[in-house]
Amino acid sequence: MLSPRVLLLSTKVQQVHSLVCHSSRSSMDLKAVLSSLNAFASLSFAESWDNVGLLVEPSPPHTVKTLFLTNDLTEEVMEEALQRKADLILSYHPPIFRPMKRLTWTSWKERLVIRALENRVGIYSPHTAYDAAPQGVNSWLAQGLGVCTSRPLHPSKAPSCPTEGTHRVEFNVNCSQNVDKVISDVKEIAGVSVTSLSARTDDEEETRISLNCSQQALMQVVALLSQNRQLYQKTEILSLEKPPLLHTGMGRLCTLDEPVPLATMIERIKKHLKLTHVRLALGVGKTLASQVKVVALCAGSGSSVLQGTDADLYLTGEMSHHDVLDAASQGITVILCEHSNTERGFLSDLKDMLGAHLENKINIILSETDRDPLRVV
Repeated sequence: MLSPRVLLLSTKVQQVHSLVCHSSRSSMDLKAVLSSLNAFASLSFAESWDNVGLLVEPSPPHTVKTLFLTNDLTEEVMEEALQRKADLILSYHPPIFRPMKRLTWTSWKERLVIRALENRVGIYSPHTAYDAAPQGVNSWLAQGLGVCTSRPLHPSKAPSCPTEGTHRVEFNVNCSQNVDKVISDVKEIAGVSVTSLSARTDDEEETRISLNCSQQALMQVVALLSQNRQLYQKTEILSLEKPPLLHTGMGRLCTLDEPVPLATMIERIKKHLKLTHVRLALGVGKTLASQVKVVALCAGSGSSVLQGTDADLYLTGEMSHHDVLDAASQGITVILCEHSNTERGFLSDLKDMLGAHLENKINIILSETDRDPLRVV
């Protein structure tokens, strides 16, 4: 039987071991975190105009113990992140969007960067990559509508590999034209690969040659073939596109299993977004009793994404005055909830999803000071 002193010592050793093991599980290298975040939702889903990814990087190596989530990175939110010992801030909206010519204390966004660097805090923004992702912001927004099926309004396409061709060039070569020489000449052009050779017989034996070409190589291939008029006249050029991704893309078109009155839909949206008020523009000829079956939605600012979509209701954060008038004139009701109110609630779900995705290796916390700048008074 162990003495009380030995038992106490054994307990302390176990506690220390537990702390050490916990410590080993409570941090990740920044590069590993970034790789996991990109695996969760690829930055290739983001719009071409957007500024996503790692925006501020402390000098390496940088270890992440605490990941801090916010919709908008304001100075108030930055102060909270520093007080809570954040090593990496995931700000849904990119705090750096336009190029900065200097870093001084005169601009609030410049001050954010200075404070982040001084305190060795990284800043990462996913923005439209999370809008488009299957498990992202717009899918979360659609959950508030009720049971429905949804699809992206503007599907994303599978990302292209830089070495993949953008065009396919096909032409026939007969035996008298020296197949080997033609292929040899083509292969000397950078960005071209011969994808298939197939023999066929018509009046004379011919070989069908198919090439994959990059955009840069296409004109060189055309120039080469044009040197032989007979080859050039038999040439076909096809533009290659990646297939759309079924559940990935901007906006969502949602079809309810059972239509509901507009008044019911308004209450569902307010409950999901935890709002007491929304802004409503009734479509021409519509009332609060009108049935809603199809909803087109886009978190944030939805004018360009929703425009031209046939639906009973448009749901978004903000739209221009004239876009609201256009929609209403077509009998489409518009609900506006303010920009970030249609996004912020997603962060609670994101916290849980990232916790599981990162295998609980780091601490993930949600900002308590982040809020929409607009209030109803």
